[in-house]
This record gives sequence, structure tokens and C-alpha cells, in this order.
Amino acid sequence: MVNTQQTITIPLRPSLWNPKTASALAVLATLGLAAYQAGLGRPGAELINLGGWPQLREFLAASLRPDLSPEFVVLMGRAAMVTLAYAVLGTALSVGLGLVGGLLSSAVWWQTVLPGEASGLRRCLWLGVRGLLAFPRAIHELIWGLVLLQVLGLNPLVGVLAIAIPFGAIVAKVFSEILDETPPEPLHALLNAGTPPLAAFVYGLLPQALPNLLSYTFYRFECSLRASAVLGIIGAGGLGYEIFLSLQSLRYEQLWTGFYALIVLNGAVDAWSALVRRRMGFTSRLDINRKPGDVSSRPAHKAPRQDGFLKLSWVGAIAAIPLSWWWLRLDMGVLWSARTQRLLGELLGTSWPPMPTWAELVNLARLSWLTVAMSMVAIALAGLFGILVSLPAAQNFLLPGGLLHPIGQRGESAWIAYTLLGLSRLVLLISRAIPAPIWALVLLYMLFPGVLPGALALALHNFGILGRLMAEVNENLDDRPVRALSTLGVSPSAIVAYGILPQNLGRFLAYILYRWEVCLRETVIVGLVGAGGLGRLLTEQISSFDYSGVMITLGVFVVLTFGVDAVSQRLRGVLRE
Repeated sequence: MVNTQQTITIPLRPSLWNPKTASALAVLATLGLAAYQAGLGRPGAELINLGGWPQLREFLAASLRPDLSPEFVVLMGRAAMVTLAYAVLGTALSVGLGLVGGLLSSAVWWQTVLPGEASGLRRCLWLGVRGLLAFPRAIHELIWGLVLLQVLGLNPLVGVLAIAIPFGAIVAKVFSEILDETPPEPLHALLNAGTPPLAAFVYGLLPQALPNLLSYTFYRFECSLRASAVLGIIGAGGLGYEIFLSLQSLRYEQLWTGFYALIVLNGAVDAWSALVRRRMGFTSRLDINRKPGDVSSRPAHKAPRQDGFLKLSWVGAIAAIPLSWWWLRLDMGVLWSARTQRLLGELLGTSWPPMPTWAELVNLARLSWLTVAMSMVAIALAGLFGILVSLPAAQNFLLPGGLLHPIGQRGESAWIAYTLLGLSRLVLLISRAIPAPIWALVLLYMLFPGVLPGALALALHNFGILGRLMAEVNENLDDRPVRALSTLGVSPSAIVAYGILPQNLGRFLAYILYRWEVCLRETVIVGLVGAGGLGRLLTEQISSFDYSGVMITLGVFVVLTFGVDAVSQRLRGVLRE
């Protein structure tokens, strides 16, 4: 008799304890401690300042009656041109620096120019360039502005260089990652055919990476516009400077005029950037956490076509550089003048060598934890609300024919969908257009100084940025699983829970982690207006000309930034697995 029984192997249930679970629990525990440090849920914590509510009501009421007198409108128009000129020149210079730095800090470049057995030298050069670029990007552009202000005085070059130096290092880091992730097969083919390394790099790798490089350049221009508004707080001019003056003098009508001008300027640049990217086939501003073989988020390559709008945009972008230079009346000679060299020598002489005491180190450790707590609470709130608002802010969700309103359904409520789309995008625009220090000053009307107002100010600003990036992820979603669920009659909430979030949550978390690195740098600028953390200490040291203390605080902040950057990269790596 033949035994026909077969052994059936039942797959083991996957372990609940894995790197993703461990990372999630560690993040939640640390976030809970950060929220407690900010005063949320802590007994006896004084958070709300009831004495500031009358002023807050007066501030909000002024939004309905902005100062529209011709003289002030002309003044704000000129300030807007200054802000735009800073953004144009800062972006142009940072992209130029970023291209060189990105080339030299990419692994594929050193593998191309130093092939064969020179792996040790190649790694040393690669790590050396990356380490050199790590310092300038760890320090916020506002701090660079304060330092340059001590050397160059009230000169327009302060605003341009304060944007270009840290942004150039940031662009170099992102460009190097784009180059390293670009398929190297065409490059290797040219090298094997005997093409010189530089020519092989230019013709074999850069054409493939160019769409991502251009797409990120547009995103960086929008960041430069927001940074140029922030620099107005230290006296660099522009809309930020006028807004800060109006806030200091409690002229709320003029303050709201500045807000509206800033919102209109950011909205115009955002719309232009989105239209240019769409016509060029770019699907998103920022593409991070892409898995190998994932092409859904890469820019779509369109066949070249004659497009008058694109031609006009490129001509305008090129012409904007000399026009901005002329508008700001820049004089490069001030950089090597005798006065600049003398002030720079005095600054370095009084700040070096830094010799911290034990008490100072203990205080710095305490403030470092407050700074990290502020950034964690801020990015958690920004990420949570960004995910929620990104759904109605995406064009392919609620509109007729969208994922939650398929073709064939009745469309009597289409006006509601269009209204929600417009309102959600307006909220995101206002949130990211107003600089975080301005949000912090407004929140200090109703909250006591500390970690919480700084965290909320950063959350408001980053909520607008994250919500817009997440809305683009939603718009680029593979809609086949969602359409299948919709065909089965699944409810809209279930479609979101089972068809949308599982696809996009990994990328959402990657964006949150990326912005966390940026958010930590921004804790300095809300600290400068009294929100607490290392930024507040830095303000006190700068106002008392304690440049040795400034150097120590900046050093601690750089170390802190490197630590957060390493944790963020590790968590993003876990998400890719």
C-alpha cells in the first residue's frame, strides 16, 4: 500500500519584535518624555498666559483692516522685491556651491576618478569632503546672518551669503545622494570604452540625474524665499524686517499687510514652481526614501516640446540673477576690505579658544535636551496634522473623478470638494509662508516663554511644508488598489485606512524624519525670540558679546545636529527595509 499523505508546512507567524517595532517603541517613549518636558500632561506646569489674551484679540481683529495706504503698500512692494532678490541670489549661489560640493562628496565621483586599488585614499577623500560640508549646514542661516552682521555690518551681502553658505552645503548633500542613487551602467560603459572620467561623468550620469537635480532646485528656491523672510528679523531688510518692525511697535494693521504680502509672494512662487515642474514632467518637489527599483516617484520623462511658458520661465530665471544683483546694489569688494579683515580677526580672536567650565557644560546638556524635546514635539504635531490636511489638499481625492469620488457618482456636492481643496491649500500656504519666529512671537501673547510656544511655532511652520509635500505624494499615488476597493463599495474612511495610508505612510514618515533634521536647526531661531532652548542662550551670548560662549554653544549645537541626523538616517533606513 502506497502512503499518499504529504507533509504540509505551515509558515511561522512573523515575530512581532523586529527593528521597526523596536524603533517605533523607542520613538514613542522619547516623544512622551519630550511632551512631558514641554509641559503637556505635567502637573503644575504654567503654560497659558491669560494676561495676553486682550492683545491677541486686538491682533486678530486687525486682520480685517490691514493698512492699505498707498505709501505703505509701495513700501511693502519694495520690501517684497528685496526678499525675492535675496532668494534668487541665495539660490543661484547655493546651487553653484552645491553642484561642486555634491560632485566632490558623492561616492560615485571618487570611484570614477580613482578606480582600482585606491579604495583607502578614495574613502578618506570622500569622508573629508562630507565632513567639511557637515559644519556649515548644521548652523541655521539666521546664525550665519548674525555672525556675518558682526563682520560686514548692515550690508545686503549678509542676506545673500547667510542663505548661500548653509543651503550650499545642504544642496551638496542632497545632490550627492541623487548622484549616488542614479543607475551607473551608462557611466561604466563610457569608462570601459576609454572615455576620460570627467567626460564620462558629464555624459553618462548627469543627464539621468538632471531631472531630480532640477526638481530639488525648485524646492530649494522656495526654501530660500522663506529663509530670506526670516533674515529680515536681524535687520537684513525685506518683508521679514518690515513685519518685525510692525510687531515691535504693535502696529497690527501694518503687520497684517506684511503677512498678506508674504503670503501672496509665497503663493505666486509656489504656483510658478508647480507649473514649471508639471510642464517639465517632475512629479514632486522632494523625492526621498526611494527604494531600489521604485520608479513611481521619479520624475516622468517627457519628449522635448516647444513650450512658450517654459522658455519664458527660463529666460526670466536667468535674467532675475543680474536684476537682483542690481536691485540690492551688491559690492563684492567689501569681502576683502581692510575693515572686514580687521573685524573678522577680532571676532576670531575673542572667540577662540573656547574654554567651557563644568557648570556651563551641565547647563548646555540641559538646554540640549530642551532643544531636542522642542523639535520632537514640533515635528510630531506638524506630521500628524500634515497627514490629515494632505488628504483634502490633494487634487485627486475629493474632486469629481477622484479617489473618494469616482466617475459615475452623483456630483451635486462638487462645490464642497472644491471649497475644501482651496481652503486646505490656503491653510498650508499661510502656515508655511509666515516664518517660525513670527509664529513664536504671536504665540507668546497667550503662552508663557518656554519649550511649548517654540514647539508650536515650529509645528505651525513645518505643518504647511509637510502638508504640501504629502499632498504631492497623495497625488502621485498608484490608484489601482484604491479603485478596486471603491468598486467593491468600501466606505471612504476604509479606503483611506486600507488603500491610501498603507501605500504612503512610509514616505510620509520619511518626510517627517527629514524635516525633523531641519526642525532642530530651526529651534535656534525661535529661541532667539524667547522660546527657550539653546537659541535663547545664544541670544544672550550674542547680546553680551560673549563670542567664546557663542562658539561653545554652536559647537554643541553642531554635535546635536549630527546626532539627530544620524538617528533620522537610521530610522529612514529601517523604513526602507
